Amino acid sequence: MIETVQPADWPRPSGYANGMVASGRFLVLSGQIGWNKGVIETGDFVEQTRIALENIRSVLAAAGGAPEHLVRLTWYVTDMVQYRSRLREIGAAYRAVFGKVFPVMSVVQVTSLVEEKALVEIEATAVLP
Repeated sequence: MIETVQPADWPRPSGYANGMVASGRFLVLSGQIGWNKGVIETGDFVEQTRIALENIRSVLAAAGGAPEHLVRLTWYVTDMVQYRSRLREIGAAYRAVFGKVFPVMSVVQVTSLVEEKALVEIEATAVLP
């Protein structure tokens, strides 16, 4: 069971939730980047984001889960200007991979990621039934 928490007098957020309450098996995913089997094939920010999200979906499926079981995403990006300027494309890629599932999210800019060519890394937490 997963329930979104929204204070009654707050404006409804767009693309994320302010809070979630869940019960079930706890699944914590390591940061996923935009690579396929250990190889980063593109330098495009949106494409790396799409692949990272697909990698999250794959780990969820391996544990018997699906995007609707996500309760938290933490995004680490190397360029916040690029993130902000491409939000429409990122949103389209997100919905193509996860549908209309909007867990708690944070986005943080970092100076670099462990994989030199990575532009985005996304950690995920899910609660499976």
